[in-house]
Amino acid sequence: MKKKSSIILIFTITLIALGASVFFSCNSHTETKASLIKKDTVITLLSKPGATFTDTLIISRPSAVFYNPDSLQLEKIKAVNQRTIFESLTHDCFYQMRNARIVLKKYWPQVTIVDNSRARFLLFIKSDKTQTLIDLDHKNDICGILLFDPAKEPELIDMMNIDTALGFYFKP
Repeated sequence: MKKKSSIILIFTITLIALGASVFFSCNSHTETKASLIKKDTVITLLSKPGATFTDTLIISRPSAVFYNPDSLQLEKIKAVNQRTIFESLTHDCFYQMRNARIVLKKYWPQVTIVDNSRARFLLFIKSDKTQTLIDLDHKNDICGILLFDPAKEPELIDMMNIDTALGFYFKP
Protein backbone atom coordinates (compact mmCIF):
# COMPACT_ATOMS: atom_id res chain seq x y z
CA MET A 1 0.00 0.00 0.00
CA LYS A 2 2.83 2.34 0.88
CA LYS A 3 4.49 1.59 -2.47
CA LYS A 4 1.28 2.46 -4.36
CA SER A 5 0.85 5.81 -2.56
CA SER A 6 4.55 6.61 -3.20
CA ILE A 7 4.06 6.00 -6.93
CA ILE A 8 0.95 8.19 -6.96
CA LEU A 9 2.81 10.93 -5.07
CA ILE A 10 5.77 10.79 -7.51
CA PHE A 11 3.38 10.80 -10.46
CA THR A 12 1.46 13.81 -9.05
CA ILE A 13 4.68 15.77 -8.35
CA THR A 14 5.93 14.98 -11.87
CA LEU A 15 2.69 16.24 -13.42
CA ILE A 16 2.76 19.42 -11.33
CA ALA A 17 6.41 20.04 -12.22
CA LEU A 18 5.73 19.38 -15.92
CA GLY A 19 2.70 21.69 -15.88
CA ALA A 20 4.65 24.44 -14.12
CA SER A 21 7.53 24.18 -16.58
CA VAL A 22 5.16 24.36 -19.55
CA PHE A 23 3.33 27.32 -18.00
CA PHE A 24 6.50 29.31 -17.28
CA SER A 25 8.03 28.31 -20.60
CA CYS A 26 4.99 29.59 -22.52
CA ASN A 27 4.83 32.81 -20.52
CA SER A 28 8.49 33.64 -21.01
CA HIS A 29 8.22 32.76 -24.71
CA THR A 30 5.22 35.06 -25.09
CA GLU A 31 7.06 37.92 -23.41
CA THR A 32 10.03 37.37 -25.72
CA LYS A 33 7.74 37.39 -28.76
CA ALA A 34 6.01 40.54 -27.55
CA SER A 35 9.29 42.35 -27.03
CA LEU A 36 10.47 41.24 -30.47
CA ILE A 37 7.26 42.46 -32.07
CA LYS A 38 7.61 45.84 -30.38
CA LYS A 39 11.18 46.21 -31.64
CA ASP A 40 10.34 45.10 -35.19
CA THR A 41 7.20 47.18 -35.68
CA VAL A 42 8.71 50.59 -35.11
CA ILE A 43 7.95 52.44 -38.34
CA THR A 44 9.40 55.79 -39.30
CA LEU A 45 6.85 57.86 -41.18
CA LEU A 46 8.32 59.56 -44.20
CA SER A 47 6.66 62.06 -46.44
CA LYS A 48 6.34 61.46 -50.15
CA PRO A 49 9.18 63.02 -52.17
CA GLY A 50 8.12 65.98 -54.29
CA ALA A 51 7.04 65.63 -57.90
CA THR A 52 9.49 66.28 -60.70
CA PHE A 53 6.95 68.20 -62.78
CA THR A 54 5.13 71.39 -61.83
CA ASP A 55 2.42 71.18 -64.49
CA THR A 56 -1.27 71.71 -63.78
CA LEU A 57 -4.00 69.42 -65.08
CA ILE A 58 -7.39 71.10 -65.56
CA ILE A 59 -10.54 69.05 -64.96
CA SER A 60 -14.03 70.46 -65.60
CA ARG A 61 -16.31 67.48 -66.29
CA PRO A 62 -17.41 64.46 -64.20
CA SER A 63 -14.18 62.54 -63.74
CA ALA A 64 -12.25 59.98 -61.80
CA VAL A 65 -8.69 61.26 -61.65
CA PHE A 66 -6.13 58.48 -61.13
CA TYR A 67 -2.82 59.84 -59.91
CA ASN A 68 0.55 58.11 -59.77
CA PRO A 69 4.08 59.40 -59.18
CA ASP A 70 6.19 60.32 -62.18
CA SER A 71 9.15 58.03 -62.95
CA LEU A 72 11.76 60.09 -61.06
CA GLN A 73 9.46 60.53 -58.08
CA LEU A 74 8.86 56.77 -58.10
CA GLU A 75 12.62 56.18 -57.94
CA LYS A 76 12.87 58.54 -54.95
CA ILE A 77 10.05 56.67 -53.20
CA LYS A 78 11.81 53.39 -53.91
CA ALA A 79 15.05 54.75 -52.43
CA VAL A 80 13.49 55.75 -49.10
CA ASN A 81 11.52 52.51 -48.54
CA GLN A 82 12.48 48.93 -47.89
CA ARG A 83 12.19 46.76 -50.99
CA THR A 84 9.27 44.73 -49.62
CA ILE A 85 7.33 47.84 -48.58
CA PHE A 86 7.87 49.48 -51.97
CA GLU A 87 6.78 46.33 -53.79
CA SER A 88 3.69 46.06 -51.62
CA LEU A 89 2.75 49.71 -52.25
CA THR A 90 3.13 49.44 -56.02
CA HIS A 91 1.34 46.08 -56.10
CA ASP A 92 -1.61 47.48 -54.14
CA CYS A 93 -1.80 50.56 -56.37
CA PHE A 94 -1.74 48.53 -59.56
CA TYR A 95 -4.49 46.09 -58.58
CA GLN A 96 -6.73 48.60 -56.81
CA MET A 97 -6.56 50.96 -59.77
CA ARG A 98 -7.18 48.13 -62.21
CA ASN A 99 -10.28 47.14 -60.26
CA ALA A 100 -11.45 50.77 -60.12
CA ARG A 101 -11.11 51.10 -63.90
CA ILE A 102 -13.15 47.93 -64.43
CA VAL A 103 -15.91 49.20 -62.11
CA LEU A 104 -15.95 52.64 -63.75
CA LYS A 105 -16.13 51.29 -67.30
CA LYS A 106 -18.84 48.78 -66.43
CA TYR A 107 -21.13 50.74 -64.10
CA TRP A 108 -20.21 54.43 -64.55
CA PRO A 109 -19.32 54.92 -68.24
CA GLN A 110 -20.46 58.56 -68.08
CA VAL A 111 -17.54 59.35 -65.74
CA THR A 112 -14.35 60.22 -67.60
CA ILE A 113 -11.19 58.42 -66.47
CA VAL A 114 -8.26 60.82 -66.27
CA ASP A 115 -4.75 59.40 -65.81
CA ASN A 116 -2.13 61.62 -64.25
CA SER A 117 1.51 60.95 -63.55
CA ARG A 118 3.03 64.13 -65.01
CA ALA A 119 1.18 66.99 -63.32
CA ARG A 120 1.77 68.05 -59.75
CA PHE A 121 -1.34 70.23 -59.49
CA LEU A 122 -4.95 69.39 -60.25
CA LEU A 123 -7.24 72.34 -60.97
CA PHE A 124 -10.92 71.45 -60.69
CA ILE A 125 -13.32 73.94 -62.28
CA LYS A 126 -16.84 73.65 -60.93
CA SER A 127 -20.02 74.47 -62.83
CA ASP A 128 -20.38 77.78 -60.94
CA LYS A 129 -16.85 78.68 -62.20
CA THR A 130 -15.25 78.38 -58.74
CA GLN A 131 -11.98 76.48 -58.66
CA THR A 132 -10.27 74.03 -56.35
CA LEU A 133 -6.53 73.47 -56.66
CA ILE A 134 -5.00 70.30 -55.25
CA ASP A 135 -1.25 69.88 -54.83
CA LEU A 136 -0.52 66.15 -55.11
CA ASP A 137 2.71 66.62 -53.16
CA HIS A 138 0.48 67.11 -50.12
CA LYS A 139 -1.18 63.72 -50.68
CA ASN A 140 1.12 61.28 -48.90
CA ASP A 141 -0.11 58.25 -50.86
CA ILE A 142 1.87 57.21 -53.91
CA CYS A 143 -1.36 56.73 -55.83
CA GLY A 144 -5.03 57.48 -55.48
CA ILE A 145 -8.30 58.45 -57.09
CA LEU A 146 -10.08 61.77 -56.83
CA LEU A 147 -13.70 61.90 -57.91
CA PHE A 148 -15.04 65.11 -59.39
CA ASP A 149 -18.56 66.25 -60.13
CA PRO A 150 -18.65 69.90 -61.32
CA ALA A 151 -21.48 70.55 -58.85
CA LYS A 152 -19.35 69.43 -55.86
CA GLU A 153 -15.89 69.63 -54.37
CA PRO A 154 -13.47 66.92 -55.55
CA GLU A 155 -13.17 64.00 -53.14
CA LEU A 156 -10.30 61.61 -52.48
CA ILE A 157 -11.75 58.12 -52.17
CA ASP A 158 -10.69 54.85 -50.65
CA MET A 159 -9.89 52.68 -53.68
CA MET A 160 -10.87 49.53 -51.80
CA ASN A 161 -14.44 50.85 -51.64
CA ILE A 162 -14.73 52.20 -55.18
CA ASP A 163 -18.20 50.69 -55.69
CA THR A 164 -19.82 52.47 -52.76
CA ALA A 165 -17.73 55.65 -53.10
CA LEU A 166 -18.95 56.16 -56.68
CA GLY A 167 -22.56 55.68 -55.65
CA PHE A 168 -22.35 58.08 -52.72
CA TYR A 169 -20.41 60.77 -54.59
CA PHE A 170 -22.18 60.81 -57.97
CA LYS A 171 -25.68 60.11 -56.66
CA PRO A 172 -27.98 63.04 -57.60
